[in-house]
Formats: sequence, C-alpha cells, structure tokens
Amino acid sequence: MITPVFDGAGEELLFFVGSRAHHSEIGGISPGSVPPRSTSIDEEGVLIDNFCLVDGGRFRETEVRELFSAGAWPTRNMEQNLADLRAQIAANEKGVQELHRIIDEFGLDVVQAYMGHVQDNAEEMVRRVLDVLSDGQFRYPFDDGSQISVAISINREARTARIDFTGTSAQLPTNFNAPTAVVKAAVLYVFRTLIDDDIPLNGGCLKPLEIHVPEGSMLAPRYPAAVVAGNVETGQMVTDTLYGALKTMAAAQGTMNNFTFGGGRWQYYETICGGSGAGPDFDGTSCVHTNMTNTRLTDPEILEWRYPVILERFEMRRGSGGSGRHHGGDGSLRRIRFLEPMTAAIVSGHRKVPPYGMAGGASGTCGRTWVERLDGSTVELDSCDEIEMMPGDVFVIQTPSGGGYGDPKERAEAAEQP
Repeated sequence: MITPVFDGAGEELLFFVGSRAHHSEIGGISPGSVPPRSTSIDEEGVLIDNFCLVDGGRFRETEVRELFSAGAWPTRNMEQNLADLRAQIAANEKGVQELHRIIDEFGLDVVQAYMGHVQDNAEEMVRRVLDVLSDGQFRYPFDDGSQISVAISINREARTARIDFTGTSAQLPTNFNAPTAVVKAAVLYVFRTLIDDDIPLNGGCLKPLEIHVPEGSMLAPRYPAAVVAGNVETGQMVTDTLYGALKTMAAAQGTMNNFTFGGGRWQYYETICGGSGAGPDFDGTSCVHTNMTNTRLTDPEILEWRYPVILERFEMRRGSGGSGRHHGGDGSLRRIRFLEPMTAAIVSGHRKVPPYGMAGGASGTCGRTWVERLDGSTVELDSCDEIEMMPGDVFVIQTPSGGGYGDPKERAEAAEQP
C-alpha cells in the first residue's frame, strides 16, 4: 500500500510512504491463497491492479468489497481483508505524521538531503564490497528439474557488477515463476548482507549493480503466469544461487515450507523454519527462518486457541545439518493434528535436491512432508501438494537443513587438538 505525502498546503508531492503485509486469504482455488497446483494468476486470488483505496479521506469500503468479491474464486474472509487494509492505512498514516514531524523539526531541505546521503552511503558500501569480490557463476536446480542460473561479472575499474540470469529456465506451467521485482529484492538482500556496516536497507545498494533477467524466463514471466511460489520459493533459490556464485556460504534450507489449511470458516498460512548454511568462519544456525522469509511462526497457544488443530510436536532435527569444518544448521520437525475436516496444502522445495555444501562441506538433508491418517496409514506428499484432512489426521513437515562448509576432517582435527 502506497500513500503520498504532500506539503503543508496539500499541493506539492514530497514523498511516498508504503507498507507491505501478507494477507493470508485473498481467494483463489485453495484456502489460504497459496494453491500448490495453480497454473494462472487468476487461480491464486483476487488480482489488484493500481486500486484507489482511500479517496478524499474516505475509505472506499463498498468498492473494496466489490473488488474482493470479484472473479471465479473470491476471498473467503472479507472482514479480515478489510481489517488488514485498515491496519496498513494506519501504518502509512503514522509514516506520514512522522515525516511531517521531522520536516517541521529539521526543515524540508535537510530531510531531503539526508535521504540522498543515506542512498549515497549505501551505494559506496556496495562498491567497497565489489572491490574484494571475484567473478563467479552458479546453477541451482529445483525439485522439478528447472533451474536458476547466474553469472556475476565484476568491473573493478568502474566498481560495478553485472548480474546475468541468462540460462535460467523458461517460464513454467507451474506457479514457481517469479516477477522480476522478486529477483531485484533477492539481489538487494544478498549484497546488503555482505556489508559489515549497519546501514538502512535502501535503493542505493542497487546503483552499482546491473541486473539482467531474460524476458519470458521463470524470473520474468508473462501474464497470466502463476506466481504464488515465486516470492516464497524461487526467491529463496535466487538468494542461494547468488551466494553460490559469490562463494560466500553454503545453501540454507532454501524453502519457506509454506503450509496452509482451511475451508469456508478457517484459513491459515505459516512458513516453517529450517537450517541456514555454514560459512568460512561460522556454523549454520538451526531452526530459523532463512534469507528471504521475513516472517515468524504463530505462538502455539494462539494457534490452538484460534484454530481447531493441536500442535503435537515442534522440535529440532538434531544432526541433520551438512557436515564440514563448519556444520550447516539443523532443520525442524512439526506435527499438527486436525480436529475438524479441512483442506491442507504444502508449497515447498528441497524435497529431492539437497541444499548444497561449499568448499568440501556436505550438503544439507532434504525435507519431507507426509500425512498420518487416524487409521494408521501414511500418505507421502510431493514438494507441492494438497490433501483433505479429517479429524484425527496429522500433517507432518520435516524441513531441510543447511549445507556445511569446508572439509569435515578439519573439524575433527581441530577438536582433537589440546
């Protein structure tokens, strides 16, 4: 959601403030709006294209209701959508107020100058990183055989880099296509993590970077391509592919393990933690939301209070991380028992292809998803799958671990030294 910020007279446009939120239900063919088998964006929920939400200070509730009720698969939870949108409006309004406050205190010229300084500083920080990086390339396959390919070329004289995704798979019939904005966000994230200084995340980081994404590839798909896994899964893979090309660290779990369930009354969506990759001087971290995830899990008490499920177990998969001089982080195991009939779905990765190790380190272990029926039978699920749950059934998610870094013998030798 974007809100303009005008001067005191309401005439000159000075800034924009924005807030981004994940709405867990916007329609589509599956409750929770993360369908495993969508083949067009229309199946993934209501498509909003440049919609005016507030006009002249009036929240356009009637028009919003019409928007979220449109199409073959409208929202299942209109009141939640309205509440979420109002919360974003409030967040933006707070941003507007704070901008006016600092303008009143320091003056518009000073505020605009410092916004430029922040970006200029970020640009220089990235150029300093480029001064010590080398050219590299990497290819990373998905479970379905498609791949992300990247070549990074450093121009030391100009202190710039070209990041070329030529060789990446063409647009897919599945929903793992990613809008190019996701690719740019992943590039921004990776290079920001290489900066030692604690700087605000901003567009200045991208100024020294030239990003090339082939049109019609899975990273620049054409409408009406399905894209629901593009941010949550493909974005993770782009991140690890970049780290692989830069030889910075081993792969993280490389998936968000997107778990959704619901029906007409309930809709729920969560991402589940796994292991992060090890690096040249650090072990990976166990059971964390890695890289592009940017979410947290619901507290067990809140989950069980609001939804007809029981969280039976949530634990670390000890020893699952890739071995090496530095070990990869361990994955997790999560068991949720259903108390009412509902549809459950998983959109995930690294169920077949393990997260890579680096510099002689072992790969992490793959994830796995299955359902244990009340009658004792077991149903194995694919990386992206959907299933009907009945009372007493248990949905089990085993998340991938991170890759190791360096020869495992070096860790053993270091442990033997007095």
